[in-house]
Amino acid sequence: MERLVLTKHLIIKNLKIIVIVISALFALAGCQTLPPGETADAARPAANATTQAGPARRSVENRATRLPHSNPDDLWGRLQHGMQWQVPENAQVADARNYYLRQRSGLQRVLAERGELYLHFLVEEVERRDLPLELALLPLVESQLNPFAVSSQQAVGLWQIIPSTGKTLGVTSDWWFDGRRDLRDSTRAALDYLEYLYATLDGDWLNALAAYNGGIGRVSRAVASNAARGRPTDFWSLPLPRETRNYVPRLLALSTLIADPEHWAVNLPPLQNRPAFVAVPTGGQLELGRAAQLAGVPKARLQALNPGHLRWATAPHAGDLLVPPDRATAFQQQLAQLSAEQRVQWDHYRVRRGDTLSRIARLFSTRVDLLRAANNLHSNFIREGATLVIPRGDDSALSIASRSGTKIPEARDYKVRPGDSLYRIAGRFKVRVEDIVAWNALNARAPIFPGQQLTLYVGDG
Repeated sequence: MERLVLTKHLIIKNLKIIVIVISALFALAGCQTLPPGETADAARPAANATTQAGPARRSVENRATRLPHSNPDDLWGRLQHGMQWQVPENAQVADARNYYLRQRSGLQRVLAERGELYLHFLVEEVERRDLPLELALLPLVESQLNPFAVSSQQAVGLWQIIPSTGKTLGVTSDWWFDGRRDLRDSTRAALDYLEYLYATLDGDWLNALAAYNGGIGRVSRAVASNAARGRPTDFWSLPLPRETRNYVPRLLALSTLIADPEHWAVNLPPLQNRPAFVAVPTGGQLELGRAAQLAGVPKARLQALNPGHLRWATAPHAGDLLVPPDRATAFQQQLAQLSAEQRVQWDHYRVRRGDTLSRIARLFSTRVDLLRAANNLHSNFIREGATLVIPRGDDSALSIASRSGTKIPEARDYKVRPGDSLYRIAGRFKVRVEDIVAWNALNARAPIFPGQQLTLYVGDG
């Protein structure tokens, strides 16, 4: 693949982010953590790595011509039209493609239910940066397009960003809001990071993807090691961990299925080439339950579009909410009529002799961790006569993180059994049906089927 010449936009962007990502040279954006002993010097590629091994051999090649875009209303056509890589046919790609074909029905369902919500936005953002549209499919590999996905290493969201990388990239994460879950914030951060990796790793997209999963230090050392030995430095030639060797071919294999679904007998659900949401200014903090009511949108759908909000209300620093386009005008009109008292409601309670946070939490049907967070308490100690603010509103787990002040409940994969229903599963794991719908971006009116994979968040955190 010919080396992509960085545009003025990309150069400026890289200059801006190089300061904030310098510590992320050793942090990972994906599910992995940096191995012990990683150092800054080790993470940097050798300055003469390419010259030692001769010109870098590209891992993928650009298509000579793009696929025709015959139907401007079809999102799949737009995606196919913007794909830039000629994927090599090798055993790794074939194995990865067979992996998806064995789960063809699950893939199709994910594309139908979550693709409708998120894929247009991802395509739009990748295209706006003039990047290969194959990158819009990366969240399918990372999280199955689930913004509520959480890995064992606490990688979160569509793009599976770990806390340290999120912080380095300037993603807001506080008690109210986690930008790693937010569609816009996480996508901006992930694409910034991918552009940085691409530029740093000599314009090789597959090596950049490998670094996204396995760490830039590990990939840079592998490149330098191969170069020093006179070996090729393309992805296929690098000595990398098994997970990373499997990770990159999965994106390539997925792109071949999307590019030619008929050949592979994959039924792509119809997806309109239009936005699934618009941003509406809220004019201040707003209870999410009330927002759903005002917008005429089911709570689960509002949550699926705004997964970054961790509590019963929008974050004080959040200026808008995402809603379906056809509900935006009505939502704006309703917001204009809303008084300050109707936005977020708090009770105030004066601490009495003998009171404890546990007793007060029971009195107001809330939780100790919420009381501590809302009142900036660092322990359960409270003084007689002190006034506490009590969050009042729909604090019934509008998102998974509202179950705990600091920890995220355990993510569990559940395979639907014969005879299962959402109500039975909710009862078995002591969660709500609407939460299961939101966590998996399901259509509440569509039946679930045996073998379907669901993500549940269970436990007391």
